[in-house]
Amino acid sequence: MSRIGKLPVVIPAKVKVAINGLHVKVEGPLGTVERTLKGVNLAADAQAITVSPRDNSRTSRALWGLSRTLVQNMVTGVSTGFERVLEINGVGYRAEVKGEELVLTLGKSHPVIFPLPTGVKAEVEKQTVVKLKGVDKEVLGQAAAKVRSFRPPEPYKGKGVKYKEETIRRKAGKAAK
Repeated sequence: MSRIGKLPVVIPAKVKVAINGLHVKVEGPLGTVERTLKGVNLAADAQAITVSPRDNSRTSRALWGLSRTLVQNMVTGVSTGFERVLEINGVGYRAEVKGEELVLTLGKSHPVIFPLPTGVKAEVEKQTVVKLKGVDKEVLGQAAAKVRSFRPPEPYKGKGVKYKEETIRRKAGKAAK
């Protein structure tokens, strides 16, 4: 029995859920998210969505908790939204938003231009803190990982792009004679 899968997904007010077979569509004040699941049965009433395995096979039981968490993330995304905060450390490193693009100056010979995916919005504070917001947790996490990959933090001086909650394990440099 999946401990997570057994829990019902509570539907808050102002959120509409439409289930058509295995296709789930969730609409809320912040937007709309759709996803097609597999290996599970979905049932919804006015207050909650319940997820159950389609049969007693190993794959259905394995997808049970995952599917319930994906539905929960959809409901949370359209009601409150998700946010990832990135910090930029380094002399001359900065970021700015130009329309639907994030322009990063990261010590390369050219500025890095990152087109924001659909449904992801960016805010820049003090040129070194980037907040990415969106309703789809998967797309938001992928966008944040892509921005971080342009200049991952290095262990000697800590320069680069890192998540706010991430800690960089620092190394000692070469000992001077």
